[in-house]
Amino acid sequence: MSSTTLLCFPPAGAGAGFFRPWVGRHPGLRVVPVEIPGREKRFAEPECEDLDSLLRTIVPELLEAVAGAERVAVLGHSFGALLAYETVRALAARAPGTDLTLVASGATRPGVPRAGRITGLPDDEFVAGVQRISGYRHPALDEPELRELLLPPLRADVAMHEGHVFDAAEPLNVPVISVRGADDDVVSAEAADAWRQITTGRFRTAEIDGGHMYLVEAWPALLDLLSAELNGTKALA
Repeated sequence: MSSTTLLCFPPAGAGAGFFRPWVGRHPGLRVVPVEIPGREKRFAEPECEDLDSLLRTIVPELLEAVAGAERVAVLGHSFGALLAYETVRALAARAPGTDLTLVASGATRPGVPRAGRITGLPDDEFVAGVQRISGYRHPALDEPELRELLLPPLRADVAMHEGHVFDAAEPLNVPVISVRGADDDVVSAEAADAWRQITTGRFRTAEIDGGHMYLVEAWPALLDLLSAELNGTKALA
């Protein structure tokens, strides 16, 4: 049976646990949630606020995770799409010949400027900025003890995103799938389609019912789509 290893990067501030319900749901999709330093199983490790240092840490681990894979897809949602993009670039350079696909979910393409930097703002202003950017306010951010736990990874991810330098002169040469929620009021259909500009490879867009965070509940539909696109298989019941 055709098989794909699916590396998964979560939205800003989240960890690998975001994707744990996905594991084992498709016979042809080996879902590998990426463990990011500073959160969940790697809580004792320092957060990375620089994308290059994060890639230096995780890419060797991911190369080991995908060794021998028939094909590899790298998925990221929202901020995670930037990590997925840079990971695909790194894997293509470090493991040439790997059958790679980038899956960008609920995200604008790299290189699109965002109005109003929020890195380094005081907590309340930073949280308001995150809500403005993401269109979502996590209820835990209103609880002082939980906010204390959530803010460090959120700040680290925002710093990585706002510090990213996009190199338009070096497009990818891999297939790219750009997915958004049909009712997403953060990422427009035009913004999702703009991912075609970062690759010379095959490109397609898709929409799934829901808003910006559609995959919180509609992840089975996303896996259906990816399984059909990558393997031609259906989800497990």
